[in-house]
Amino acid sequence: MSEGGSGHKRRASLTPRRANPRLAAGRARALGLPTRGTTNANRLRRVDRWILATQVPRLRDAARPLVVDLGYGSSAVTTLELAERLGPAVPGLEVVGLEIDPARVAAVAEDRDPPRVDFRVGGFELAGLRPVLVREFNVLRQYDEESAARAWETTCAALGPGGLLVEGTCDEWGRRATWVALDADGPLTLTLAARVADLDRPSDLAERLPKALIHHNVPGQPVHDLLRALDAAWAAAAGLSTFGPRQRWVAAVQALADDGWPLVGSTRRWRHGELTVRWAAVGPR
Repeated sequence: MSEGGSGHKRRASLTPRRANPRLAAGRARALGLPTRGTTNANRLRRVDRWILATQVPRLRDAARPLVVDLGYGSSAVTTLELAERLGPAVPGLEVVGLEIDPARVAAVAEDRDPPRVDFRVGGFELAGLRPVLVREFNVLRQYDEESAARAWETTCAALGPGGLLVEGTCDEWGRRATWVALDADGPLTLTLAARVADLDRPSDLAERLPKALIHHNVPGQPVHDLLRALDAAWAAAAGLSTFGPRQRWVAAVQALADDGWPLVGSTRRWRHGELTVRWAAVGPR
């Protein structure tokens, strides 16, 4: 298991696939379809904290530390929270929220504070921007798997040099989340994150798997094996419940590491209810 963010320098290529359906394009060639737009304050705190803990060096090293919040919804709240969380750690940070629906962009005009925070019409093509990091949450669940894969490719192709896409999904209150980190060559890692006190078992997170994995949580597929192994380790660590669910989670994740699962990042993240594993170990077969 590697420490820090080094695991996001190792690449796992996307597997070949047949031609995918074209994504809808608007008048400005913004690629994608409008989402429901629903969001809540603090909903994306888990992925934001992970970005803050693992991706600040990537942003600080960039000539222009530009972050895109893709598909922010009907409210500016999560985009503003992202800027507030990253801003103190990244001098010169710029955050741009992109939405395919022009009405949503117009609705948040009063929240613009360029260059610190701005909002524009755009989709998977990133409106011509070349960001260092893209956060894309709760966007791809409405697509079929092949269209979601095409969206990955389109967005990753638009990243700036050394850029990263963080794509995932979470529940309405941000208590359960999963996300994939990708670069221009494809997916690198999968992260599971939860308020572990609310879990009966870790596989409860299966309903929040990204589109690329959610239909592959079946026997014989690696992500199913991961969740089964985590459930077994969680059950074996039941005796630690006396000391709290965090201690139980840490013990369960440590058991996976001991069993050879290629976990990535600092063990300190485990106490936050996180687990990050190399995509090569969980991607569809």
